[in-house]
Amino acid sequence: MQNENIIKGQGAQRNVINRFDRYTFEPEDEDFEIVKTSFTEVFPKTIVNQVKSEDLPMEYSMNPYQGCEHGCSYCFARPTHEYWGYSAGIDFERKIMVKKNAPELLEKFFKKRGYKPAPILMSGNTDCYQPAERQFEITRKLLKVCLDYRHPVNILTKNALVLRDLDILKPMAEQNLVSVSLSIPTINEDLRRKMEPRTSSTNNKLKAIELLSENNIPVNVMVAPIIPGLNSDEPLSILKAISDAGAQSFGYTLVRLNDTVEPVFVKWIEDAFPDRAQKVLNLIRSMRGGNLGDKRYFERQKGSGNIAEMIHNTFKIGRKKFFDGKEFPKLSAEGFTGTKEQQLRLF
Repeated sequence: MQNENIIKGQGAQRNVINRFDRYTFEPEDEDFEIVKTSFTEVFPKTIVNQVKSEDLPMEYSMNPYQGCEHGCSYCFARPTHEYWGYSAGIDFERKIMVKKNAPELLEKFFKKRGYKPAPILMSGNTDCYQPAERQFEITRKLLKVCLDYRHPVNILTKNALVLRDLDILKPMAEQNLVSVSLSIPTINEDLRRKMEPRTSSTNNKLKAIELLSENNIPVNVMVAPIIPGLNSDEPLSILKAISDAGAQSFGYTLVRLNDTVEPVFVKWIEDAFPDRAQKVLNLIRSMRGGNLGDKRYFERQKGSGNIAEMIHNTFKIGRKKFFDGKEFPKLSAEGFTGTKEQQLRLF
């Protein structure tokens, strides 16, 4: 039974204490706050981030927005909002920072002397196709720059809004410059509405896979995160559905609740699923050595214990059954010259 006072359309049910604040205000449990989304333009000096985590495969990432309206209570990016003086709770979902100068910064980055091109992950932190993108179209402009410079980009999103930009993605795909990863943690629509309340519906995500695939745009799916006791019974059903829709590969992660993600998720699970909240939390602890989070490189991806092993084995079965023989293409940076003009490389 769901708590009647839960704020629909939000993952965070209240703001949580910012770790860096000198003075804090402890909200009461009965606080019930509905906040409208606001947008603030910020002016970063760079837009491309070098990824230094040892267990992540990408070299660069790019985020046109800070904060995310999608409302996933378990989002690992929530604590980054604290560096801006905000809370990882409601603020993360409702106070969105917009980087309108991102396209100019990207073009400047491409022109850097000595830059060796490598695929950039768009949405390494927050979703580039969150609802704000309908209004600001920063992601669309960034893709145009990538097309102009023939630079490869991997897109990660929970939103079927990516289909709006098929007119850019198709010519990019013809030059092997783009792939799309859709995040689909569940195909249970009722659960989807609670887990990620402001994302595209399950059906729309599956349709997006079909349309992207029909246009020869390679599609990967991130089945993430797997939360034991919530969606841990779904991997085989999800893998069949996405394979049938045309996905060429998939990845998955086990939930981990680091820093201020933990109080946001704990509050959410207690309100959204009060009858099984403690069971879910205890199952997560069983995968994380008694904790809810894990920051250790490589270990944070795998988890430990019987529950984690069961999930890994299920995905192994699904890979063999639904993705045997499928191969995800590697993007090419051969056409990149550091200019918009097409010219031969000098060797």
